[in-house]
Amino acid sequence: METLIIIIFIIGYLAIALEHNLKLDKLIPALAMMAILWALVALGLDNFPNWFDSGKHALVDGFSGFLSEEKHHLLEETLLHHLGKTAEILFFLLGAMTIVEIIDYFDGFATFKNFIKTKNKKKLLWIFAILAFILSAIIDNLTATIVLITILQKIINDRNTRLWFAGLIIIAANAGGAWSPIGDVTTTMLWIGKKVTAAGLIEHLVIPSLVCMIVPVFIASFMKPFQGEIPMVEKVKGSANKYGATMLYIGLGAIIFVPFFKTITHLPPYVGMMLSLSVVGAFAEIYSRSEFSISHVVDQEGDDSQGHHSPVHASLSKIEMPSVLFFFGILMAVAALETLGMLFIGAEHLKAIIPNTDVVVMLLGVGSAVVDNVPLVAASMGMFQEPIDSPLWHFVAFSAGTGGSMLIIGSAAGVVAMGMEKIDFFWYFKNIAWLAAVGFVFGSIAFIGMRALIG
Repeated sequence: METLIIIIFIIGYLAIALEHNLKLDKLIPALAMMAILWALVALGLDNFPNWFDSGKHALVDGFSGFLSEEKHHLLEETLLHHLGKTAEILFFLLGAMTIVEIIDYFDGFATFKNFIKTKNKKKLLWIFAILAFILSAIIDNLTATIVLITILQKIINDRNTRLWFAGLIIIAANAGGAWSPIGDVTTTMLWIGKKVTAAGLIEHLVIPSLVCMIVPVFIASFMKPFQGEIPMVEKVKGSANKYGATMLYIGLGAIIFVPFFKTITHLPPYVGMMLSLSVVGAFAEIYSRSEFSISHVVDQEGDDSQGHHSPVHASLSKIEMPSVLFFFGILMAVAALETLGMLFIGAEHLKAIIPNTDVVVMLLGVGSAVVDNVPLVAASMGMFQEPIDSPLWHFVAFSAGTGGSMLIIGSAAGVVAMGMEKIDFFWYFKNIAWLAAVGFVFGSIAFIGMRALIG
């Protein structure tokens, strides 16, 4: 049964990778794979020798000797656990995406656009890369990618050029998220799991992460897609929304508020994100009514009826639900492999075969590009027993956070960018993956070198 489960996962993964060749939306194989894997887990429950407890990051003792009823009860609890953890990420994502759409409803990102005066592609690349690196550390790599690609779509009309910029934004956002406790799901896991401290993470990873971003961007800046200037984007008719800048600052401030809310209340980040969304939504409704009462009809994009719509409802209608469902399918499918202990046991075997932990951690980074980095980090938390702020945990945070850039579906930022710009899996693999790999290797070398100097 374990072999069949692995085969189904591989087939589903290939179907996702070959989305454009098969002309099949990637969410279909992702959801099918998830459902089939869990069905096989349920059908073969009495025959599996191992069960992984995600809460304790360890295999369940004596699972093979459990009664059938006990195993089915454990299956229900495990499924609910993974559904809950996945829902936390998805609702956080939905909240962030809705806030971004509300800002866009008021044309708030035009404020950023107005700050960017240059038309030089090389300068634009560095501007977007630096913004991605900084923003991802503050508002997480996922939200930073959403914000910057939204701005990108307003500045560059040529889709092919945007794809190249989006690829480098993914690399920079993942690098920026790796050194912040709130910048990436995996670093947050290590932080909450008392494996790293916020100060220790920043101290040991900010330079390697910076190297991981700078090297590929520096190389890319000499490549043909980033030579010359972008054509002037035609200005949209009509005056800019007078509430645009205000909604931008309120929206970004609300997102930045989330980690503070989490620190104070110790509640999961999605709770703070829902509070932030409610505040942003309230301001949106107030400003929308004010504008309506003055002009009677708010004509945006030539649709008189839009003036009668709630900006929150309008923003929710623009959310990329296929991307959200795809993310759900991938996370739950990988959770099925994790539940049977396959990832944990695989990591243990890897540790036995390769005694050098640096190589093992780097391989975990490469693996995070293929399989979601969340369960891989969970497996590493059970595999290693080093104390808090051990250099090993910092290296795990770096590898898991930046290694996912090597494949478009290897990180949440990549998945969202894939949905927003319809980036082809193989296009990314051919053009961007090697740049991400170079950055990952140079960043790893920088980390190992710093560790040797610090001792």
